[in-house]
Amino acid sequence: MAHVLNPEQTESNPLNTQLDTPTLEAPPEHSEPADETTSNPEASFDAAPPDAVIPEAHAAQDASQTHHEEPDISMEDFAAALESFDREQAAEAAAQAFDDSAIVTGTVIKLTDKHVVVDVGMKSEGLIPIEQVTDHTGQPKLHPGDTVDVVIEREEPEGGYLLGYEKAQRLRVWDTVEKAHNEKTPLTGTVVGRVKGGLTVDVGIKAFLPGSQLELRPVRNLDAYIGQPIQVRVIKLNKKRGNVVVSRKEILEEEQSERRSHTLEHLEEGAILTGTVKNLTDYGAFVDLGGIDGLLHITDMSWGRLTHPRDLVNVGDEIQVKVLKFDKEKQRVSLGFKQLTPDPWLDAAERYPIGARVHGRVLSVTDYGAFVELEQGIEGLVHVSEMTWSKRMKHPSKLVKPGDDVETVILAVNPADRRISLGMKQLLENPWEHLAEKYPTGATVEGRVRNLTDFGAFIEIEDGIDGLVHVSNLSWTRRVKHPSEVLKKGEKVRAVVLGVEPENRRLSLGIKQLQPDVWETFFAQHRVGDLVKGKVLRTAQFGAFVEIAEGVEGLCHVSEATDGHGVPVKLEQGKEMDFRIIRMNPEEKKVALSIRAVSGEEASRADVEAYKQPVSSSTTTLGDLVHWKREK
Repeated sequence: MAHVLNPEQTESNPLNTQLDTPTLEAPPEHSEPADETTSNPEASFDAAPPDAVIPEAHAAQDASQTHHEEPDISMEDFAAALESFDREQAAEAAAQAFDDSAIVTGTVIKLTDKHVVVDVGMKSEGLIPIEQVTDHTGQPKLHPGDTVDVVIEREEPEGGYLLGYEKAQRLRVWDTVEKAHNEKTPLTGTVVGRVKGGLTVDVGIKAFLPGSQLELRPVRNLDAYIGQPIQVRVIKLNKKRGNVVVSRKEILEEEQSERRSHTLEHLEEGAILTGTVKNLTDYGAFVDLGGIDGLLHITDMSWGRLTHPRDLVNVGDEIQVKVLKFDKEKQRVSLGFKQLTPDPWLDAAERYPIGARVHGRVLSVTDYGAFVELEQGIEGLVHVSEMTWSKRMKHPSKLVKPGDDVETVILAVNPADRRISLGMKQLLENPWEHLAEKYPTGATVEGRVRNLTDFGAFIEIEDGIDGLVHVSNLSWTRRVKHPSEVLKKGEKVRAVVLGVEPENRRLSLGIKQLQPDVWETFFAQHRVGDLVKGKVLRTAQFGAFVEIAEGVEGLCHVSEATDGHGVPVKLEQGKEMDFRIIRMNPEEKKVALSIRAVSGEEASRADVEAYKQPVSSSTTTLGDLVHWKREK
């Protein structure tokens, strides 16, 4: 008896969870031999119910005292027998609990790295895999002391029971999910993770939400929905496999249809509605009016100029818009935002009088000027020519840049064309107004050659003031075809002021005027009838041009290119010979020459000298001289 009732040896025997309720009846004769423990009648004490074991124990005790004189059973042996019985009862309960449809309520004892330890009222604790009770962030949803429903799935060889948390949850909520599927009612769940092709949503049990059923339009970033609560509808379920498929798109489509119907009741041209900016493009913004989208074109966003719709609105903004046009057949809606406020150009002429000084912000800079915003919807242009009095500025960006606050002067307002001309140089003193007083005609100035052109050279005499030396005013004596023959860019030169036109911002200069006029000198030293030596420079059909002094040319007509007998004299380029002056015109700087008058008898030198004394006209001709001689 002492050997049978040893607690340690009793506990070493594994529990048989498949045993029926123990009985005190002896085994039948044809049964298999039992081992030492089970064949001993006293061993059945451990498995017998209390009310059956105790009398039998007394009988055994009396017999042993009578025949063997063994000591009485101690209280420790009795306690061990009761403990063994409790274990068998627990094993029987565990066998019944292994029904995967039975839900057991337990209490969380502690959490480990891999399991949640739960007391389910059995001989050993139950273990829930930790991944079954973690949220989308990886944090466990259960804590020590929490009550939890589980399903006992099996007993682990190393001890304890494997519990199913998700399975218990499915059993609890399956009826709710099945009802929602049959009645097409929505369920609220939380997106707990991403799987291939979609998301996992916790609606009490984990359901699959395909990516195509998430939104009305395809979604690229599914991860952004993790952790978000959403409403879904059960579209497919398999109770046997425990699979549930849900859709959010169906709910959104129904909501959109309801909003569309409500919106169409109030949608008409001129109506003012509230919508949400849904999408932005380069040409405008699409606004959700409630189940129907409208286009807010960029030209209808602001009375001013916008480079992109994002300058005014962003996706998700709630704005008020005005219905400009509605096509019921095509379901197209054109919207306006600027139409909610008066057109600022209507009274622009009164608010911006010519000559007024105004402040504004530079919006953009181009090659031809800068656009300045005076107020929302009103902008003006400062042309490059109105930025500075100087002509040397290469680009407006040298003076202003986008974002600058500038002061300008109103030069012109054209509300019909929605244009305002602005000026910046008008804020500074005009250097041309007093230029005539500073540089009078005939004054000598000094400057640097800034630029050369085909028609002349620009000389900068001070900052912003350039004068033009025309090619004809470069030399008295040379026939200059291009200024580069005389001047070089950057060269410092002196010139004479020939004229000032402040209204046209023109300053005329001359360089040859610094030297005496060779024509004036020639006319002062020569008279008609003078014999001069000349060199043929070039010939033409009507005669030849002859250089008779440095920088002075005369023309010998073919009719005057004969000898005394009327025989033509051949004039060749470079040939030098004598000519007689027969006409002079100082105003036009012209001199007529003759060979015939040199060798002919029409006049002698003495006659010419005698004729020149009483005559003061500088336009006397040879014909006059001949006529005078004949009269004499």
